[in-house]
Amino acid sequence: MKKLLLIVAALTVLISCNKAGENEYIVTGTIKGIADGKSVILEVQDETGQLKPIDTVKVEKGKFTFKGKAKEIDMHLISIETVEGKIPFILENGDIEMTINKDSINITKVTGTYNNEELNSYKEKGMAIQKKMMKFQKDNTAIMQAAQQKQDTVAMNKLRKEYSKFQEEFTTQSETYVSTHPKAFISALIIEGMFNQMSPDLKKIKKYFDGLDKSIKDTKHGKKIKKNLDELLKPVATVAPIEIGTVAPDFSAPNPEGKMVSLKESKGKITIIDFWASWCKPCRQENPNMVALYKEFHAKGLNIVSVSLDEKAEEWKKAIASDKLTWTNISNLKDFQDPIAVQYSIKLIPSTFIIDATGTVVAKDLRGAELKAKIASLLEK
Repeated sequence: MKKLLLIVAALTVLISCNKAGENEYIVTGTIKGIADGKSVILEVQDETGQLKPIDTVKVEKGKFTFKGKAKEIDMHLISIETVEGKIPFILENGDIEMTINKDSINITKVTGTYNNEELNSYKEKGMAIQKKMMKFQKDNTAIMQAAQQKQDTVAMNKLRKEYSKFQEEFTTQSETYVSTHPKAFISALIIEGMFNQMSPDLKKIKKYFDGLDKSIKDTKHGKKIKKNLDELLKPVATVAPIEIGTVAPDFSAPNPEGKMVSLKESKGKITIIDFWASWCKPCRQENPNMVALYKEFHAKGLNIVSVSLDEKAEEWKKAIASDKLTWTNISNLKDFQDPIAVQYSIKLIPSTFIIDATGTVVAKDLRGAELKAKIASLLEK
């Protein structure tokens, strides 16, 4: 009997070693073909979009384990020394398991907790749409090339219209998921991503956010969504919008060195007033185009004045250096409460105003090729 009790006790210890305690996570990874002693890094993305390591362990006998307590749910990544790529997953308290193929890390399936199971399900449905899209591209590439050579706009537009249905399918999948999974962390990430559209539907975003469970609203991402909605839906009745044909109001603010700089002293023959922020993904994606534009047209009279809606000076300065923004940069570091943003009725970023030498607004919110064409035509006059 005594022997039996010892066996039961030993089994209990073994079982408990593989089970996360209350308010604790255990992430267990299995990977074959990786030598013992290789480093495995657990990373998280900070507010500036940069990855920072929060824990490191070693591979032992083809396995690794992370243990800790998650204060709140968030996306994390795992990278393994000598293995290309990273494994995204949702870190939350509970037992999380992943089986990794070192040659195809992107097919790693993470299981064990509610939000990771939901992530798997959501990704699988997305992959099904992606496969159909890739098949369409394969089947129609030659047809599109022939239509382009013949300048057959009817055929090109028909193919583009059919292709756009896949994007509509992705959108429908995401919106259906959000409306039916109020307690899933992925729902918050999907809603947050809706702000990155060129013209976000704020009423729709608010409807989906209002439908989330409190546990998701209280996460870092949930709070960020609420903050964005509060700022973007706030009425600014006392400030008249600045339209094409009106004179852009002068303003001044500190540059990264703390010197006050005004619009008046920064104007060129043509000037772009660019409202952006280091945390704004569409802004950062557009910055390389702005850099190329400035290099090409600055000598001909183009100036750029970038007004950042950042709140932290170090993040603003880091983004300026990283994106190589060599023109005039200013900020009051007050987010959407920046007096210049209020003066210009800025509710979304990126937002741009193009003014001529007299300060008159001649165009608004142009990007990419359209912006380049407009600048070129204005400077030719």
